[in-house]
Amino acid sequence: MDWMLEELASSVPQTRNIVVLSSDGLCMAQFGTDGDAADRLAAACAGLQSLSAAIAAEFPHGNGRMKLVVVEVDGGFFYLMAAGAGAYLAVLADDDVDAGLVGQRMRDLVARIGQHLTSPPRSDRQLP
Repeated sequence: MDWMLEELASSVPQTRNIVVLSSDGLCMAQFGTDGDAADRLAAACAGLQSLSAAIAAEFPHGNGRMKLVVVEVDGGFFYLMAAGAGAYLAVLADDDVDAGLVGQRMRDLVARIGQHLTSPPRSDRQLP
């Protein structure tokens, strides 16, 4: 999956970090960042996607699922997109990034490999 994340980063100038994570905040893949930063970002994303789902549940004609969250901060943008059952794609980009291009490329990537980004639910059941 690394080469696909690298392809996303190279196709959108000013992309800084890309992380694929499970809904419980486990970093499954990364590009452009070290392991500790990727783990911190994945953990923060888990909280954000949970908040987004709570907000989505307030829309009476929706299905309660988060599709895309965009946060603009001093210095850049943060994108979080649902990427399969229990999986998310997160991108950090500089403030002069083409915001529309980031969303388009993220959607393209999810469409191409969404089934591979699915994170099965964890089980606490112990095997015999």
